[in-house]
Amino acid sequence: MLLHFGMKPVLIISSANAACKIMKTHDMIFSDRPSLTMFRKLLYNCKDVATAPYGDYWRRMRSICVNQLLSYNRVQAFHNVREEEIAHIIKQIERSRTSVVNLSKMLSNFSTDVICRAAFGMKFNGERDGIDFKELHEKHEELVGSINVGDFIPWLAWINHVNGVEKNVKRVSRDMDRFLGRLVQEHMDMVDKIKGGNLGADYENTRDFVDDMFVAGSTTTFTTLEWAMSELLRNPSILESLTKEVRGITKAKPSITENDLQKMEYLKAVIKETFRLHPPVPLLLPRVSSQETQLHGYDIPARTQVIINAWAIHRDPTFWKEPEKFSPERFLNSGIDYKGQNFNLIPFGSGRRGCPGILFGIANLELVLANLVQKFDWELPERGELLDMVEHPGLSTHRNTHLLAIATPYCS
Repeated sequence: MLLHFGMKPVLIISSANAACKIMKTHDMIFSDRPSLTMFRKLLYNCKDVATAPYGDYWRRMRSICVNQLLSYNRVQAFHNVREEEIAHIIKQIERSRTSVVNLSKMLSNFSTDVICRAAFGMKFNGERDGIDFKELHEKHEELVGSINVGDFIPWLAWINHVNGVEKNVKRVSRDMDRFLGRLVQEHMDMVDKIKGGNLGADYENTRDFVDDMFVAGSTTTFTTLEWAMSELLRNPSILESLTKEVRGITKAKPSITENDLQKMEYLKAVIKETFRLHPPVPLLLPRVSSQETQLHGYDIPARTQVIINAWAIHRDPTFWKEPEKFSPERFLNSGIDYKGQNFNLIPFGSGRRGCPGILFGIANLELVLANLVQKFDWELPERGELLDMVEHPGLSTHRNTHLLAIATPYCS
């Protein structure tokens, strides 16, 4: 579907076949990013890995990102970090003594702490220099994912100065820069690593790198964990099946090993189904065509913005049976995966601009979910009540309200 947002042509992709054409067949042509106002103001003039223009700078930044944090070997090296942070969550829940647990808060802290320890070797304490990072992070995401009318109708750009958006952008940008800048200055060893990558990097390059780690790395993990637990709590039979699998494989062992996780087919199906119904970034990140091309017989002009609607593709009734139903069983004995080769399931995108953090994210997801259902029996605070599943708008879609649940320690 071709729309015109003001003066800009925008191509909306809502089918797996068309997504394959964009991200595989014509991937080179559609690997650039649009220079959107919110990207420039909140993501350091598009110098981060996610929104940087396609070219040498982006390739080098991505390579450093993968090699320093996201390769298979690096992910395995951080296993102890994941285990220690999960152990911390378990202790917090145990201290609740069957009272209501705020899972959203715990899972958010876990995701941020793992990223912070992996990148800096230190634990994140939630607030620095009077800045509440969780609150700042949420507002940052909301603004980055918002539509700026001035990008499409330039003469209406003044609206943001009247409705308060510009004021919020300046405040969030200032606080984020202050927060991340302090972290970078305290850990200049990261600068040395990046310089070793031949990027000619400085403080700003390092800050951009750190911004990606926090904004992309922690958010996608947190939102997926939050939605997975939400779906399990409102589908008790699925929660029971997952619990039976995990406890059957681990047999009350104090810790869950990587070998245990490899055997948990239903756990992997739950995660895939969560990605399907709740992709962390429902519209992925926009792309833009670098030259004129043809797609399904239609002429696509150069500099056409492309929005890939992963949310719609994941609920396409021509491919998915009962697409609105949470049913992990659909992935049992199925070859469909989320790594970018099956275009009916693309939570991480695909091609050159696909998310490089798949291994890091999945390692966290599997270990956390397995531990939560191994060590506790879960239920909603109000039995019989429908769980509010309203989404909060932004670049990623987390729950609009915190997920609250009652955890009872399991005694084998």
